[in-house]
Amino acid sequence: MTERERTADGTAAAEAVAGDERLRRWRMVLGGGADGTGYAPAGRDAAMDAALEALYGSGGDGGGRPAGERSAGLGGSAPQVARWLGDIRTYFPTTVVQVMQRDAIERLGLATLLLEPEMLEAVEPDVHLVGTLLSLNKALPDTTRETARAVVRKVVEDLERRLSSRTRATVTGALDRSARTARPRHRDIDWDRTIRANLKNYLPEHRTVVPERLVGHGRSARAVRKEVVLCVDQSGSMAASVVYASVFGAVLASMRSIATRLVVFDTAVVDLTDELDDPVDVLFGTQLGGGTDINRALAYCQSRITRPADTVVVLISDLYEGGIRDEMIKRVAAMKAAGVEFVTLLALSDEGAPAYDHEHAAALAALGAPAFACTPDLFPEVMAAALEKRPLPSTDGR
Repeated sequence: MTERERTADGTAAAEAVAGDERLRRWRMVLGGGADGTGYAPAGRDAAMDAALEALYGSGGDGGGRPAGERSAGLGGSAPQVARWLGDIRTYFPTTVVQVMQRDAIERLGLATLLLEPEMLEAVEPDVHLVGTLLSLNKALPDTTRETARAVVRKVVEDLERRLSSRTRATVTGALDRSARTARPRHRDIDWDRTIRANLKNYLPEHRTVVPERLVGHGRSARAVRKEVVLCVDQSGSMAASVVYASVFGAVLASMRSIATRLVVFDTAVVDLTDELDDPVDVLFGTQLGGGTDINRALAYCQSRITRPADTVVVLISDLYEGGIRDEMIKRVAAMKAAGVEFVTLLALSDEGAPAYDHEHAAALAALGAPAFACTPDLFPEVMAAALEKRPLPSTDGR
């Protein structure tokens, strides 16, 4: 066989392997039946395909759906669902498992099965699962409650590890900058920043810098410098935002230079500030669902503000107001006029902007309180900007 023939055979074999791989991947995407590729998976692929078919497959499932309608084959059997949860954790990465769990809960109505401890132990914890558990909070039996708390605690601790260090560093830097003074006492001089601010005054012959402008900090570094009020909508669509807000609230509350208040609301208002030392207690103190009365919540927050010029109010809501709309707008205007820095977040989550009331968002923007969705990674920068009273990262083009 010539070299050219061997090369041609090798190329043909490689193309055949690539073609089989394309068929395999399309089979996993499209599934079997008339809409499939005709490719028959085997071994591990067959097990993965069965797990996908159970959730996303088509055909009657014994649950009253006609054949041909998209449905799934998990039924209402807790042991069968538990096995399926174990299978998907075996065959798919964690990020994919979390998406499939979320789809199973939404598409198949499996939320009630999470009331069983063995089911909770089988799932992969994430923010969306915590939201589902919080929506079931009042229905959790005693045998499940401790397991549910353990699941929630695991997610909260993971979030704290990811978010706390950067939040503390960013917010502390903002507080230090806002407390800087141009006439500091000698022991309060920030020499590093003072030298950098006066480099233009360097005298080469004396090898020194003449500090025409001193930069320093106030002496009460441990005193409360700013007050932060997190006012969080706990309607059902805001589940992920409630989870993240509780974590950030706990982080901010751990900083002695910030007095942090956490208020959650639907048509009632609940002040959870006393629970901020444990965000798990905060979360189980919420009740997802119900109506929305933003005006009532803001009235409560406004009544607790003692130092308007040193206060930041963060409203986290999709702005669908069930209360008095005009009063809500007037209340925000009054807080802004008094010197309060007001921030409106349509969501505090990784999902982007949710459905929200555009008219209310425009009205707040006209008052200088632009409304926008915020990811957890951006939140520390938003807080730092608000504390320093400078343009917010999401609205100044950075």
